[in-house]
Amino acid sequence: MSGVMDGDLGRVKVFLSPESVERAKVSNHVDVYNAHFADSSDKQNLQKRKENYATMINNFYDLVTSFYEYGWGQSFHFAPRKKWESFEVSIHRHEAYLAHRLGLFAGMTALDCGCGVGGPARFISTFSEAKVVGLNNNAYQVERARKLTAEYGMSDMVTFIKGDFLHIPAADNTYDAVYGVEATCHAPEKTDVYGEMYRVLKPGGMFAVYEWVMTQNYDPTNEEHQRIKWGVEKGNGLPELDTYKVAEEAVRKVGFELIDSRDLAHKSDVETPWYLPLAGSLSIGGFKHTRWGRWLTHKMVGAMEWARLAPKGTTEVSRILCETADDLVRGGELDIFTPAWILVARKPLSSDASKDQ
Repeated sequence: MSGVMDGDLGRVKVFLSPESVERAKVSNHVDVYNAHFADSSDKQNLQKRKENYATMINNFYDLVTSFYEYGWGQSFHFAPRKKWESFEVSIHRHEAYLAHRLGLFAGMTALDCGCGVGGPARFISTFSEAKVVGLNNNAYQVERARKLTAEYGMSDMVTFIKGDFLHIPAADNTYDAVYGVEATCHAPEKTDVYGEMYRVLKPGGMFAVYEWVMTQNYDPTNEEHQRIKWGVEKGNGLPELDTYKVAEEAVRKVGFELIDSRDLAHKSDVETPWYLPLAGSLSIGGFKHTRWGRWLTHKMVGAMEWARLAPKGTTEVSRILCETADDLVRGGELDIFTPAWILVARKPLSSDASKDQ
């Protein structure tokens, strides 16, 4: 099937006729979303983002999902990359490595928290032969995930439920493994989402996430660092980016035994950093998500909106994504931000064994 990796040109049609939002409401969705980021220095604005995270994130993914599928593919994440790898291979290797750290195999069932349109879930199930349940609070993405999974003939192995990962609709001790791929960064507080993942995981089961965090090189008093951080937050629907230390502390606080915590971005070769797909030069492969590709898409979308083929607000969505791409690249170049901090942990056989340690 086309569009699994490296984007799907066929999704251009959705710019003309949105599937996730009524055409007349696109501009209003954009205004509501932007209002959450009206002032980078306003603590009340930050608190509102945390309090209204579910609405903010739903608005964000209603607006950007089609852009992601068009320009990136069905796996909405980055990956460390070797110079001998293609973009596609690095993305799938990153997913396979997560399955490996979880110890997944046939007969097991894993929960994917914040599953997008199901790209990682489908690959991880294929790789490991385990069943995967994708959890997502965005109705449109759940619909897309089910549709794509049915097209691939995988509905018996990969299923999806709509729900908030701060209130997972599952009983205690349900899943053999739980994971998240660059998704739990949307939670207002790490302890809330990690705590829910802990609750539904069977004792002895494995937890693993790829987390978006600020690294040890981030200086909160540096104005450029602050601007980059806020730009990444605004362009990706994030209440607030935490440091890696906050994530580590949250894993331990909810009761997990932390096994591994490190930045896999440093596994990239110098020639192929994780942000290369956004910063890369002109090329045929992966052109749409390079700086030139984004510029061309932005101009195309602007022309379609001017001609009233695309709804009002579509160009603003494109602008937000173009600006945050530059912030992601700069954050990577300065090594103050990473999307590939891995946290691997185990739930003790005795559920209270490591609480508050």
